[in-house]
Amino acid sequence: MPLRLNSAPAYRNRDLERSGRAGILFHLFAALLSLNFSIVNPVGSVADDGTSEADWLHLAIDRVCPQPQLTGLAVQNALPGSWLLEESWQPDFRGPRRSIVRLLLPGADELVIERRQFDGKLKQFRVHYAKNHGDAVRPSLLAIADSSCAVLSGRAIRGDGKSWRFLDHLERDLVTPRWTETLQAPWPDGRDPGGIRVALVDSGLAYDLPLFRNRLARDSEGTPLGYDYWDMDPWPYDGDISRGPFLPIRHGTTVASIFAREAPDSTLIPFRYPRPDMSRMGDLVKHAGNAGARILAIPLGSRNEGEWRAFESELREQNILAVVSAGNDGRDIDRDPVYPAALPLDNIITVTSSDGFGRLASGSNWGVVSVDVMLPAENLEVVDFRGASGVASGSSYAVPRLAALAARLLTRNPEFTISQLKARILALAAPSPFERDGVVATGWIPDPLAE
Repeated sequence: MPLRLNSAPAYRNRDLERSGRAGILFHLFAALLSLNFSIVNPVGSVADDGTSEADWLHLAIDRVCPQPQLTGLAVQNALPGSWLLEESWQPDFRGPRRSIVRLLLPGADELVIERRQFDGKLKQFRVHYAKNHGDAVRPSLLAIADSSCAVLSGRAIRGDGKSWRFLDHLERDLVTPRWTETLQAPWPDGRDPGGIRVALVDSGLAYDLPLFRNRLARDSEGTPLGYDYWDMDPWPYDGDISRGPFLPIRHGTTVASIFAREAPDSTLIPFRYPRPDMSRMGDLVKHAGNAGARILAIPLGSRNEGEWRAFESELREQNILAVVSAGNDGRDIDRDPVYPAALPLDNIITVTSSDGFGRLASGSNWGVVSVDVMLPAENLEVVDFRGASGVASGSSYAVPRLAALAARLLTRNPEFTISQLKARILALAAPSPFERDGVVATGWIPDPLAE
């Protein structure tokens, strides 16, 4: 099972296969660029200094989208002024489901064309422009077209060169904005309100919302604690970009909104999980411990135990209780493990979701050995990254409820060791009157707010 946020579907696709020809071309043109090779547009090229990013996207949709037979060098030839860097695809028994062609443009910018198919028929066509900033090539403009190659919408990423970044949702002309969402923001001013510190490891947090700006744990200078271990920068703003930089999944804020409501005297330390390199999880756990976190809330997991080795090694050394979700695959994780839920550590407590009657929620994982407790986490009120209210369900949302319970217990009993805290939580669980034996190790906590 790929790494996932445990109230949402998996986001990682299978690794794309690369053609040998594309790899050779990539290294060839990288070498040419390093020698300051000047690309001259072929005769009849539509690419010149005046060609805008939107022009390139419209051109790709007009010339490449209607011709499914175009691949590799044929795509390059259809877009004069471009050079093939890489070609990849995701195959299945019906043929390629997802093909990607990456092209080099004048000025060392790039164009990435993605064709999504089912049963050999085009379902969606995407093309995005990536701008060369010298130190990196960063996506800047996306166009999404339907199966008839009509533009549906666009998205543009922009920033101030510092800590602010925005995602503009565009009309079909790829210029006119519909609405804008924040991708990254500077820390808000404020002071540490005190209380038990809880580290949330998720897709990040929209910490600029009024709900959170006064709930952040801060250092002696007033700077909030936390870190983005995905981008490796100080601003862990909410956004899982596993599906692509223009399609962020906002999960951490909804999870944190439940914790903020149910643990009003505690503070948050937000971390954006290191999806590009899970070996950083060890550093993340150590960071949380050094920041004074007593509880680690982790509403995510995967079937790959190797991704969690650094996490397991460091957590074993920390005086922290990790509250982790069992997952939402509808299976027994004793037989088919999910990690970190199934890790055999004394300072982990694994929780799954039930309905209000104590029945295991539809799709929630269970395990009489690996899953400690279940509690109601269906149709809970949440606040999303925009500050809008809604409802959410799943074992991800059981995590903040149990973490909030643990924080309230520590507030009243600051002398508790981690083993005492875990024992006190498990003592609150009892067999469910509406569920079979063998679902979880300890039982059901009907109302975590009652304690």
